Amino acid sequence: MQPALNIFEPKNSKAAKNPVVIFVHGGYWTEGDKNTYGFLGRNFAKSDVVTVIAGYTLSPNANYDSMAKEIAQAVNWTVKNIEKYKGDPEQIYVMGHSAGGHLIALIATNPKYLENKNVLKGVILNDAAGLDMKTYLDKNPPTSEHHYDVTWTKYPANWKDASPIYFMDESMPPFLIYVGEKTYNSIISQNEAFVAKLKTYQPDIEPIFLNKKHVPMMSQLIFPWNKRYDEILQFITSDK
Repeated sequence: MQPALNIFEPKNSKAAKNPVVIFVHGGYWTEGDKNTYGFLGRNFAKSDVVTVIAGYTLSPNANYDSMAKEIAQAVNWTVKNIEKYKGDPEQIYVMGHSAGGHLIALIATNPKYLENKNVLKGVILNDAAGLDMKTYLDKNPPTSEHHYDVTWTKYPANWKDASPIYFMDESMPPFLIYVGEKTYNSIISQNEAFVAKLKTYQPDIEPIFLNKKHVPMMSQLIFPWNKRYDEILQFITSDK
């Protein structure tokens, strides 16, 4: 089945092939809609970046594993088809907020999702949740709240399987990481642990901390003049 995608193509780009950002939304893995994030696609397209906004099946109709497989499918579809939209299949970056950050980090680390992780040239985490679900769920076992009992299952082995922090290695693409200083404590602590381990493989990584709560970390990107776009464009072009 073809994944549900909204694609934003640069109208004024003179290049035949442009960088590609695949964005995955958040919402506790239970809510959110790709159609909400057209502003991101339009803003990136103005800077000659092809943007793919990916949808995925939400809990309780899916768990973390099936969601990640759908996002991996979206990546594979993009690699094969994005040239039709002026995109470069060799310049694909993934970006996610909150639960979406978890899903892109998971497919970029856990080897079972992408046959070749090298198709991803970079990972942009925006206040990512769920980077170490095992530690969190060991202390807070999943209940029906937010359908966590479905999203993560009740089996601790799956909690580790769902946690990007346990699959980090030298094959990972470069990361750009944003964390809100006023976000949830669990997001702050898990990003701290993730970055500490990431430094083993990417010693120059330094997260960008912003004086914002969790939702404003995403809503700031409504404004095309937001500095985050400049930072992301620099990240995308830094290896050229």
